[in-house]
Amino acid sequence: MNLRKGKLQTQCTIVDGLSIFARVSAEMLPQNAPIIILIHGLILSSRYMIPTAELLAANYRVYALDLPGYGESEKPEKILDLPELADVIARWMDATGIKKATFLGNSMGCQIIAELAMRHPQRIERAILQGPTVDPRGRSLFQQIWRFLLNAPGEDYSQAPIQIQDYWLAGLPRCIATIQIALYDRVEAKLPYLRVPTLVVRGDKDPVVPQQWAQEVVDLLPQGQLKVIAGGAHTLNYSKPLELTQAVEAFIKATESDLITTEV
Repeated sequence: MNLRKGKLQTQCTIVDGLSIFARVSAEMLPQNAPIIILIHGLILSSRYMIPTAELLAANYRVYALDLPGYGESEKPEKILDLPELADVIARWMDATGIKKATFLGNSMGCQIIAELAMRHPQRIERAILQGPTVDPRGRSLFQQIWRFLLNAPGEDYSQAPIQIQDYWLAGLPRCIATIQIALYDRVEAKLPYLRVPTLVVRGDKDPVVPQQWAQEVVDLLPQGQLKVIAGGAHTLNYSKPLELTQAVEAFIKATESDLITTEV
């Protein structure tokens, strides 16, 4: 399947007195085109989401956020925890006029989506959890560092400058605090509250998210299913955007009729 790239433009929205930056679809799409909100991972920003966002933007109303404190969004004085980040997303949706959407998260972004499901379940139409972290057996700094080192050879090396810039923009205190937030989170207790159709996507070369954990995530989800992408590492949204987009499109089409039936 050949997918064309859609155009993206930037958007800033004021939420709680802070400017929240997003990359959004600039295509002329039908008003009823599905909305997809992309949530970035640990300390990163929407920049490494661009390869997937561009492919999705051709057919969907895409919003790739920089969460407050990261990327081009303003930094709150307090480093926000998961509940606070979920609340900001809900208020950003209010400010943007979005009632509900499909959410696509990578890595820690999946933890934020699970938190959103706990606090604002009506906002989520369906979810794609790409490389969901952190599994109970890997919940230490040493284990995560080791896994990410093993993962590095499988990633596109052009991602490295993006990561370095995002870490620099976040600053050391925010980086340390964000890692602690991710490690302390018990995402397995929240996944059962994600009651919408949910696709878990894992690259078969991803050491950060072992196959056993990916299957456990699916088993915890009321409507979960698993898609494994051959040759993929942890950040499929950057290194395998075509394959991820194809999986997302197939999932949305397969669940569209179910959602319409449920709403009626």
